[in-house]
Amino acid sequence: MAGDQEEQQNIRDITENRNIILVGMMATGKSTVGAMLAEELGYELVDLDAVITESEGRSIAEIFAAGGEEAFRKIESAVLKRMLQGERRIISTGGGAVLAPGNAEVMLEQGLVVALTATEEAIIARVSGDENRPLLAGNAAERVRAIMEQRREAYRFAHCTVDTTELNVAEVSQYILMHYRA
Repeated sequence: MAGDQEEQQNIRDITENRNIILVGMMATGKSTVGAMLAEELGYELVDLDAVITESEGRSIAEIFAAGGEEAFRKIESAVLKRMLQGERRIISTGGGAVLAPGNAEVMLEQGLVVALTATEEAIIARVSGDENRPLLAGNAAERVRAIMEQRREAYRFAHCTVDTTELNVAEVSQYILMHYRA
């Protein structure tokens, strides 16, 4: 009996300390929801784009300008793998972090992966006027539509999905916590 209780506690400790990795299109709420989850759980918040900017000493736009998307994705993959080595982290990824080979698998191994989604209209409204998104250069609405089409299947690997279109941050966070604690 005592051995069973100890084993259940060990499983609970492993489960409760695992990371939560947020994936999804830009403007679905990954950073905002991540901050609330980190506060709620007392976990470290890791905004992958912020870590990349800090470690590279230049903005995402500058990395794109210098080496293109391919160079950025290589940097992003290396930083993602490094950040996943820890535990008790809420990791908010960039929208394209799922595109590099192997990233989805390592995310699934290192925590609960939650895909945040929103309607095309909601994403367009949320990004309108945002100058800090290099993939949206030009016609933002047209670019959002194209990216959504390209990535239609990219987030399906996640353990669970939350449509943030009609939910507030607290509702999204509670839904994720329900899955995390299950």
